Amino acid sequence: MTTPEDHLTALGITLPPPGIKPPGVELPFTFVNVRGRRAFFSGHPRNDMNGRVDGPFGRLGDGITIEEGYAAARGVALSVFANLKAEFGDLSRIEGWGRVFGMVTSTPDFTDQHLVVNGFSDLVISVFGPEVGRHARSVVGVVALPMGFAMEIEGEVILKS
Repeated sequence: MTTPEDHLTALGITLPPPGIKPPGVELPFTFVNVRGRRAFFSGHPRNDMNGRVDGPFGRLGDGITIEEGYAAARGVALSVFANLKAEFGDLSRIEGWGRVFGMVTSTPDFTDQHLVVNGFSDLVISVFGPEVGRHARSVVGVVALPMGFAMEIEGEVILKS
């Protein structure tokens, strides 16, 4: 049986390490919260290959293109995968993706947030397959996100019994 990790390898993708908090930042929550068979993941930015927050920073429609946003959303997916794997050891424990909620910092006239967050959704489906990876999704444009992030993506997965 092919695992999500096998799919990542076949795609030539290496996961970053699990996210680390920026110095001096205290969080009153966890990146992943497992409750029974449900695992909720907090809003994630993209992390670099050292696990540090890597943005992107700024606004779509003002210096960040749809293509750059799409690529960044794929990077956010990798950060989510890394934190999920760290929490329960094996991405094959995911039975299904429940929902994804993308928030994209954008100018008032930018209306292609959905195309940006497709970078996240497309990678989920590529890595987990259409049955496990299919999910409900909402995307909104926002005026600002913490620390100047251009996007933050949260959601929920269902774990195998």
